[in-house]
Amino acid sequence: MATTSLAIISSTGIARAFTSDESPFQGYNPFAPITSDLRTYPFGEHVAVSGTIYDERGISPLSGVTVEVWHLSPNTKKYRHRARFQTDDSGTYRFITDLPGREMGKNFKVYFKISNVELTYFTELSFNNSGAYISGKHWEKNHQLGEERLFPKHETRLDTSIINFNISLNNL
Repeated sequence: MATTSLAIISSTGIARAFTSDESPFQGYNPFAPITSDLRTYPFGEHVAVSGTIYDERGISPLSGVTVEVWHLSPNTKKYRHRARFQTDDSGTYRFITDLPGREMGKNFKVYFKISNVELTYFTELSFNNSGAYISGKHWEKNHQLGEERLFPKHETRLDTSIINFNISLNNL
């Protein structure tokens, strides 16, 4: 009986350590599949996000950085849309996903974990039909990108929102 209790406590503790404690955002799972296509079906409303991951000065693109993304799945309260991939030689990343689920009256959100051997950074992208937005915390950690690269660019083509979202990986 003691062994069973220890196993339950240990597995619960391990699950919590990998999910809620590591991320400031709900829904993080370190076992995300390696893919850049999170769509359930090729038809419907989608979001295509791309950008560049820069160094702490916001100048040099970083290649080989791991990017993990997740969001609420459409029409649910569950985070089943998640993926991980790496930046290319130019520090660029891109992925496409279904339009995220969202709480009533709130913007759509996609969460990011950016990491390399030395640093880990969490941030979020918020958007609606009118545009894409960053949080105050994102501005504080990424203002060195300069206004042109800091603020996301958003456009809509047919049923797809296209967003360019740059990030600086730093420990500021």
